Amino acid sequence: MTAPDIAMIDAAAARLAGHVRRTPLLRAPGLDAVAGRPVFVKAECLQHTGSFKYRGAKSAITALCTQSDVRGVVACSSGNHGQGIARAAAEAGIAAVIVLPDDAPDAKVVAIRALGAEIATYDRSTGDRDALAAAICADRGLPLVLPFDDPQVIAGQAGVGLELAAQAAEAGIDRADVLVCCGGGGLSAGIALALERGAPGLRVRTVEPEGFDDMARALRGTPGPNPTGARSICDAILTPAPGRLTLPVLARLAGPGLAVPDSAALRAMALAFVHLRIVLEPGGAVALAAALAEASGGGAREGDPVIAIASGGNVDPAVYTRALGALPG
Repeated sequence: MTAPDIAMIDAAAARLAGHVRRTPLLRAPGLDAVAGRPVFVKAECLQHTGSFKYRGAKSAITALCTQSDVRGVVACSSGNHGQGIARAAAEAGIAAVIVLPDDAPDAKVVAIRALGAEIATYDRSTGDRDALAAAICADRGLPLVLPFDDPQVIAGQAGVGLELAAQAAEAGIDRADVLVCCGGGGLSAGIALALERGAPGLRVRTVEPEGFDDMARALRGTPGPNPTGARSICDAILTPAPGRLTLPVLARLAGPGLAVPDSAALRAMALAFVHLRIVLEPGGAVALAAALAEASGGGAREGDPVIAIASGGNVDPAVYTRALGALPG
């Protein structure tokens, strides 16, 4: 398999038209003041199922359904991809089995079940999710929809970049760094491919949690596993390695990657609520966290605005309460 070309991205956008939301590009003076430069936030947390993942799931399932008689699909997920797959499968009238870690946030588990999908769990530390998913696929004769290393999934996520190119032009932005929450890189790669044609002055930069910055290290030319025993609250983007399809795209099109601590993600969640009135989960807030670190050298090119993709908002109440409590009274 190879990464999608622009024709595949345009075809996915045509299939998704009328199904996905065109999420807003938001700005607040308070966030500009924190970062010391204009900060724009693309609120993918307002997408169906609470994250950008619905785009890729809908793209992949609609493509499968046009190619063959599909009875159902299997997907591995930390929660958001699973919700996207569950909704897209329900809309297509097919079954979905979601392979989840047994410590997935309750909010995501409840949402997946509410969408009618079956859940199979494994232990994140000792289990083999790929083996479990492969066994389910073989036993039931169902295809596997990968969370990021699937051309049709990447093509669907590229819709964020297509929208952003138009929104940036409307806002008069022709040069900016686009900070993207990154796990395996499907969203980052899709956005980068879309911007290459539609807004070449906008440069993607990946943002990961500290201790899980495998993409940033790979982009520096020093790939390797994440530190043993690393922990983070950013469950949505804790992947062990960059995608095989996504890394070459980002090596060609993206700037240096960034990493932020959990404390910065929690602060960004709170500031997003205070200034934009949007709800973010930790993994969906790391790009905004990096944008707000600009005054201390977080990374965008000097003098330019910065755009952060707020990729998801499926957060458990206890974690969100912790985030709001991180702000001074």
